[in-house]
Amino acid sequence: MSSSHAKDTSFLGGRIPPEIESMSRNLKDVDQELFRKLLKAVVGALEGKDCRDILRSAAETSLIPQERLSHIIAGMHKLLSEAIRIPLTLLKQEAFKEDLRELKIPEDFITDFSSVVFGNRRAALEAASSQKDPHLPTLEDFKWRVDVSISTSSLARALQPSVLTQMKLSDGSFHRFEVPVSKFQELRYNVALILKEMNDLEKRSILKIQD
Repeated sequence: MSSSHAKDTSFLGGRIPPEIESMSRNLKDVDQELFRKLLKAVVGALEGKDCRDILRSAAETSLIPQERLSHIIAGMHKLLSEAIRIPLTLLKQEAFKEDLRELKIPEDFITDFSSVVFGNRRAALEAASSQKDPHLPTLEDFKWRVDVSISTSSLARALQPSVLTQMKLSDGSFHRFEVPVSKFQELRYNVALILKEMNDLEKRSILKIQD
C-alpha cells in the first residue's frame, strides 16, 4: 500500500495517535500467547468488565517489563476504541489490516485485532462504547409560530414580528424562547453556512474512508 493511500484511507486519520505508535514499537518480541491475554483483557475492559486480575497475571508471568506492557495495553485500547467508532459500512476489513501493516504490526496480531473489530464481539463493544460516550438530550418535539408584539412604550418595537419557539427534549424538559425575525434570519444564514463548510470538509479526500 502506498503512503498516499494510507493517508487517505487510514481509520486513524491523518496522524497516528502516540499510544498506537508506542504499542507498535513495544510489540517486538511479544509472543502470541501473551498478546492474546492482553487483548482479551482490553476487550473485556472496553465491555465494562473488571480485568485487573488478567492483567496482573499476565504481568507476573511475562518477561516483558511492566512499562512496555503498559504501552502495549494503552495502544490496544486506543486502537480498538477508534476502530469501533467507525461503522462497518465505512471500515472495510482488508483496509483495516493494511493500515495495521503500515504500522509494522505482526500479521498474527493483525488477525487477532481484526477478529475483534469485525467478529461477534463487536456488537457488545459498540453498545458499551455508546453508553460511555458523553451525550446531551436529543430533540423530541419542536413547535414554532410567528407573533407580533404590540408595544405602547416604544414605537420602535410596535408591531414588530418575532418567532416564538418551544422545544421538548428527550429528558422531558421544555424550553421556550422568542427570537426577532431579524435574528432568526441571521441564525438561518449561519446554520446554512456551517452546513456548507461541513459539506466542503467531507469532500476532502483526507477525511474519506474509501473501499
